[in-house]
Amino acid sequence: MGRQRTIDREKLLEAIFDIVMEQGAAALTIDTVAKKMGISKGGVQYCFSSKEAMIDAMFEHWEGSYETQFKKIVENNNSPDNRVTAHIHATHHHDKVSFAKGASLMAALLQTPEYLQSTKEWYQQRLAGVDTTTEAGKRARLAFLATEGTFLLRYFGLMDIDDNEWQSIFEDIDSELLQQEKGQ
Repeated sequence: MGRQRTIDREKLLEAIFDIVMEQGAAALTIDTVAKKMGISKGGVQYCFSSKEAMIDAMFEHWEGSYETQFKKIVENNNSPDNRVTAHIHATHHHDKVSFAKGASLMAALLQTPEYLQSTKEWYQQRLAGVDTTTEAGKRARLAFLATEGTFLLRYFGLMDIDDNEWQSIFEDIDSELLQQEKGQ
């Protein structure tokens, strides 16, 4: 009797990311993951019970390091404006490979209504409580939108933004939008 092979959840997750990035979300099935990994469907189901569980795991994995950075910044000041600042800094300093994967994942999955809705809710939470009737609130909103625009343009491949320009853009966001707010 042979020894039971163990299933490496992280390797499965990498295969899942690859399938979505290469073939789109529609191609993601337990069968395609099993074939890519050379294991049985049951082996995949041992780690991920369904397509939805695989998608949820991808989002959780992608969000992990971002959330760690975000929470460090807001732990002593969870004000709406500081949550925007935390988002900007977490986006700026996030791992480039993870963001490229995340952007590909987002592009593929936003075609699915339930994931589109959860993404809308996530964005609304990031700006919740920002008072856009004040100059500080307006600057926070503008900084948030500049951050998201930069992220989407870079990682969807719509604009070539190298690491130096990425750094420069975030320095501009900080000095022109965030620091001005603190100096008032």
